[in-house]
Amino acid sequence: MPMNRRNALKSAVAIALATAGIASKASAQTKSSGQLPIVLYCDLKVDPARQQEMLDHFHHKFKPAGAKFEGFIDLKMLKLRTLIQGDKLPEGVTYRFQLTYQNEDLRQKWIASKVHADLWPGIENTLTDKNFHVSLFDEV
Repeated sequence: MPMNRRNALKSAVAIALATAGIASKASAQTKSSGQLPIVLYCDLKVDPARQQEMLDHFHHKFKPAGAKFEGFIDLKMLKLRTLIQGDKLPEGVTYRFQLTYQNEDLRQKWIASKVHADLWPGIENTLTDKNFHVSLFDEV
């Protein structure tokens, strides 16, 4: 049965509300525990010929799998537009991976999972340099 415009809009709204509910629940759990989230950044040098492959894998496999793990709040892949101020970024950095979790212990459970082990190579194998910059921040 073909989907008409009204049904498509209803579906889009339902998906948006469900996604907002997951993020809101995770945020409420974090606040009630008295702990603030952590945010992990990875500065990635993605092979220009494999950018679309990496993005497809990230959006269709990696992120949906990660979102199912306890403590997950948010995961983004950001593409560098321009450096506005400060020293230059490491040569060749084109993307920043940004992961927000309720706490570091729960992030470590995700990292140690078989799902992560199976899916991370789909991103890592598109990089020109696997010795990338990783930083972990605490929200304050």
